[in-house]
Amino acid sequence: MTDLLTTAREWAAADPHAGDRAEIEALVEAGDTAELARRFTGPLTFGTAGLRGPLRAGPAGMNAAVVSRAAAGLGSWLAAHGHAGGGVVIGYDARHRSDEFAHASAAVLAGAGFAVQVLPRPLPTPALSFAVRHLGCVAGVMVTASHNPPQDNGYKVYLGDGAQLVPPADREIEAAIAAVGPARELPLSDEWLTLGDDVETDYVAAVVDALQPGRVALADRQRLRVAYTAMHGVGSATTRRVFDAAGFGPLHSVAQQDRPDPAFPTVSFPNPEEPGAVDLLVDLAVQVDADVAIAEDPDADRCSVVVGDRQLTGDEVGALLADWLLRRGVRGTYACSLVSGSLLHELTRAHGVRSEETPTGFKWIIRAGTAEAPLVFGYEEALGYAVTPGVAHDKDGISAALAVALLAAELVAEGRTLGDRLDELALEHGLFATGQLSARVEDLSLISDAMVRLRARPPARLLGRDVTATDLADAQPPVDAVRLAGDGVRVIVRPSGTEPKLKAYLEVVVPVPDADGVPAARERGSDELDRLRAEMSAALGL
Repeated sequence: MTDLLTTAREWAAADPHAGDRAEIEALVEAGDTAELARRFTGPLTFGTAGLRGPLRAGPAGMNAAVVSRAAAGLGSWLAAHGHAGGGVVIGYDARHRSDEFAHASAAVLAGAGFAVQVLPRPLPTPALSFAVRHLGCVAGVMVTASHNPPQDNGYKVYLGDGAQLVPPADREIEAAIAAVGPARELPLSDEWLTLGDDVETDYVAAVVDALQPGRVALADRQRLRVAYTAMHGVGSATTRRVFDAAGFGPLHSVAQQDRPDPAFPTVSFPNPEEPGAVDLLVDLAVQVDADVAIAEDPDADRCSVVVGDRQLTGDEVGALLADWLLRRGVRGTYACSLVSGSLLHELTRAHGVRSEETPTGFKWIIRAGTAEAPLVFGYEEALGYAVTPGVAHDKDGISAALAVALLAAELVAEGRTLGDRLDELALEHGLFATGQLSARVEDLSLISDAMVRLRARPPARLLGRDVTATDLADAQPPVDAVRLAGDGVRVIVRPSGTEPKLKAYLEVVVPVPDADGVPAARERGSDELDRLRAEMSAALGL
């Protein structure tokens, strides 16, 4: 207890922020060792997406001292890798303290000799990814917690290619942060530049140019009725600029969610994947008789699509977008993560185009492709899509939203819907039904124990069919996952990379004999997913 109090006092003495410093001092004065232990058991882990955690003073929270030390560690790592004095661009969302953290980072990096530019106001994450390459920077920082709860914030780092970090850079930067001295002693400078609106304007133009809206008749674009929500995030203004530039009529927006609000008052969890998150969007879509409804997450790097009262899965949207690009003649590499559905690979095979399966996470997806066949489309089942990877070198919910609208406009002009196109794909390639089994735990050892059991005694049969187990820890790069695959059935089991969860990603493929057989195939697919979920729950001891 004495050591904990001493550590807390030392941290407070070195904290550059008066409010954060007072927060720790009050806990010390009150002798609240339980809360102090939560804040000082260890620092936030700097992973491939940077930092993310609750807003609170101390090393295990997002605060000015942690952010300043992260910026100093990043600067040290960049200098050690030959980028001393290079350009760094910083963006931020509208969460609590995001602007403060962005400006604190700017002062630290400018103090370390870097040429720092800060975006002018809260903007979407894809705009920051675009800005890194557009401005010729050696790195970028985005202050955002994406779709995390309101009490969180985060710190995402991009390198000069505009993409998220991959190992070993994350571990090396984490070590550089650990070597930084007291935050209060870091050299600071106000010699950094606040950018104007040019970057956002150039991003909007690049997205529109890449997706060529002129290939869809202007009358069809203007006729399309789109319901939209920014989910209290920062995507609304930029998304409207993109849709206006692409010749669409005004978006019908969920008014309660259209302006940034860090409290996210109308949703229990600001993630379009969560139950109930798109209820207001669905209600609006019914009111305005929308052809399609689109939800972006709070930093607009992901989007969800609703047709009627049906929220499409990430795999369904991924397949629709891949099919649309392939029919447009876009050639190159199409990629998805290993936990995403298999239909993408069937589509590319039918068009004679290259596809790749990558480890989980957009840091890997965006690096797919070759010099001869560069990446032209990538997606992950968790609602992330790279439709214009030459613009933002990451997932981008805004360009994906525009692509969905262009596809929907084409279909509506022919008297069809996105759902109709999914039915047509099922008839052409079989029905690929995907789902998840997810178990949240308090004791992380339960996850590791379940993975040990699965590797030692994998199921030999699922849905009455023989399956083969493959340990993906032996792959390159290694992945902590096990694949079970057989005729028309596939399961991938892995620990979540961001939450205390064990996840099983399920897929079944159901033949579709003719157009009349699609509804029956969907029902069979749903039933088989339920059976597979129960069998895997038993196999994992969940």
